[in-house]
Amino acid sequence: MESLNRLSTNEFKLIPKIPISIVLDDVRSLQNIGSIFRTSDAFAVEKIYLCGITGQPPQREIERTALGATQSVQWEYFPRLTDALEKCQLLGHEIWAIEQLDQSEDLSHFIPKAHQSYALIFGNEVQGVSESSFPFLKGGIEIPQFGTKHSFNIAVSVGIVLWDFSQKLGLYQ
Repeated sequence: MESLNRLSTNEFKLIPKIPISIVLDDVRSLQNIGSIFRTSDAFAVEKIYLCGITGQPPQREIERTALGATQSVQWEYFPRLTDALEKCQLLGHEIWAIEQLDQSEDLSHFIPKAHQSYALIFGNEVQGVSESSFPFLKGGIEIPQFGTKHSFNIAVSVGIVLWDFSQKLGLYQ
């Protein structure tokens, strides 16, 4: 790890984070949750909000894919999605659903603002983002797709969106 120049968990907690929080809305798969923790660590996200039925650490299936990221990434659990979104609003986050909505903006055209913090909602693997989030949304962002399927795996979606935002905000140049 030393030759890879990796941070310790304590060092990671002290570094500046990107102005993005991930909100997981009723995510069923513990492996997906663990993978999202790991990806969130890689991109140094601010926080993960686990909502509804979304599993919480420590759980073996989450840890199996998180590889310790549940210790480095800050997270909080809310039984109700709307309570998490109210907190995000109070913190000044602009709230966007990563979802195929009627008025969704194509991710390739979406330009994040440099001095804005974001809360990005990723929904249930089957049902998507809960309608209860709609009053809180600035809008929806859709990842363009070209094949026969109508969605990406949620963990893949998180990776795509975080990479896109980090590139557009010039965070890793």
